[in-house]
Amino acid sequence: MKIKSLVSMFILACCGLAWSADYPSKPITLVVPAGPGGGTDILARAMGQELGKRLKQTVIVDNKTGASGMIGTQAVARAAPDGYTLLFSYSAPIYYARHMYAKVPYDVTHDLAVLSEIAANNLILVVNKDVPVKNMKEFVAWAQQGKGKLSYGSIGTGSAGHLAAAYLNESRELGMVHVPYKSEAPFAQDLAAGVVPWGMGTLAPMLPFIQSGKVRPIAALADERLAALPDVPTMKEQGFSEPELRTMAWFVLAAPAHTPTPILEEMEKQAREIARSPLMLERFKALGLDPVGGSAADFRKNYEATGPVIEKLVRISGARKE
Repeated sequence: MKIKSLVSMFILACCGLAWSADYPSKPITLVVPAGPGGGTDILARAMGQELGKRLKQTVIVDNKTGASGMIGTQAVARAAPDGYTLLFSYSAPIYYARHMYAKVPYDVTHDLAVLSEIAANNLILVVNKDVPVKNMKEFVAWAQQGKGKLSYGSIGTGSAGHLAAAYLNESRELGMVHVPYKSEAPFAQDLAAGVVPWGMGTLAPMLPFIQSGKVRPIAALADERLAALPDVPTMKEQGFSEPELRTMAWFVLAAPAHTPTPILEEMEKQAREIARSPLMLERFKALGLDPVGGSAADFRKNYEATGPVIEKLVRISGARKE
């Protein structure tokens, strides 16, 4: 029995090495757990374009939406581990789902092989132009004066922006009410119109309103000032140095677990190089992202390190869904 098992394992290993040598010999499907036209989709298509050029093969982008990104992610987790189905995902189904939901239909560490954190998505705290504040000290003073009468917006319950804003609200006892939106475009529009006075958003949808003067950026939840907003100090610079007020949102490239090691190693190499390519750097800049291009090992370390902080944020926000 043991001999048969060993022989089977040896045959499978040899077959894997044999067919991975000419990989890829057919089109690759890049699953995106978000709808067309958004930041995740834009980056995924740029990634697929570069990957196709390098591998000399067609890369087909397949948008599989639903359940906060979990439907598309589950599809990849259950796909054949042959390197022909990959995942390009935003942070929610990878980093946040396990803390947000009692039942997640996959386990990131066992069902997926994350190849690289491609880029970091930074949040900025923004206020409507009529809010009389220009820095975090003034913001907290203003919020405390209006305690119990103010609200803040986000792109949805459990989003990175909601969790960070909820932490600020609770830790400074501001007594504000959360107003969730279904996406960032209507949130940005209502913020500019003064329907909600402030919130945490990302640069791309906020930038037109910032440039028009309808929205004012107060702080960046980043390690360094954003290139597109060099005059806006970080939270840390303004005395808000808690890890909960640092953006924890990354775009990642992943494959099903048990994909042959030679393919994983090659795809990790390609992903890291593409993340530093001129095309992707231009995309990152336009969307206000920081290039990362880390290794699979870097992801595992970051995944474990940020887990307790995200769990705390979810608990404070009340966003967990049983």
